[in-house]
Amino acid sequence: MPFLDCCLSLLFIILVILLSSLQIIMQYQRGLKFRFGRFVGLLQPGLHVVIPIIERVEIVDMRLMALDITKQETLTKDNISTSINAIIFYRVTDPIKAVLNLQNFTLALFQQGQAAMKEVAGSVELDKLLYDRDAISEKIKEIVSRETDDWGIDIIALKIQDIELPADMKKAIARQAQAERDRRATILQSLGEAEAAKLIAQASEIINSTPGAMHLRTLNALNVLSSDKTNTITYVLPIEAETFDEEEEWNLTKDSGSGNTSTNEKTDENEQEKDNKSSFGFEIRKKA
Repeated sequence: MPFLDCCLSLLFIILVILLSSLQIIMQYQRGLKFRFGRFVGLLQPGLHVVIPIIERVEIVDMRLMALDITKQETLTKDNISTSINAIIFYRVTDPIKAVLNLQNFTLALFQQGQAAMKEVAGSVELDKLLYDRDAISEKIKEIVSRETDDWGIDIIALKIQDIELPADMKKAIARQAQAERDRRATILQSLGEAEAAKLIAQASEIINSTPGAMHLRTLNALNVLSSDKTNTITYVLPIEAETFDEEEEWNLTKDSGSGNTSTNEKTDENEQEKDNKSSFGFEIRKKA
């Protein structure tokens, strides 16, 4: 019985060692196998046997990764303090280089991204940094990619997420934007007035060249005024009223002067001109 118990215990230990020596590599992973501390091969996805204590496997994720670069205080070319936050999308293309050449490739990439952001932000002015983010992001990506090519890491994209400005600078930018909007509004209003003036001039020429057009326009204006509930009604005298010929003016003068007495004929020239005014508002000239 003691011998049987010993065999069972030994069998159990061997089974545990065998199970612990099995290593499963996922499809999106690669494994670097080390034997006595020396790199001996790259393990592909699947089931592998790793001798405990003697061998060790380090797993590297080959999927697309996102690395957030926290806000960095930096000065632009025009000496304005800003805080920039970015994110780097990268993928490990050569796990052997990424593990053997770097102690921690994620930390190295993070530090390189910070340095590149400060370098690029310090070489451009604030306006370019704010309004040309794509070009700035591409420039930072090129700087980081030059360093990471030897690391076995491919930089897929780099995007600037946020640019934080001081409070007084935000107010200055807001005032500048408001002034630009006011300028555009003034220009549009001026263009509208110029276009309206051209149309009014064209309408005036058409009305002047068409008999009775002003009268119809006057009737239309009265029709519009009649829809108003106010008590004030404005009557407009057409300019065509001054186009009466001299014969009509003489008849009006004759009819209006038939009831005058002889004393009215002896008035001075100013009173005579005043009496010769018609109810239409223009001066009636008598025939010689």
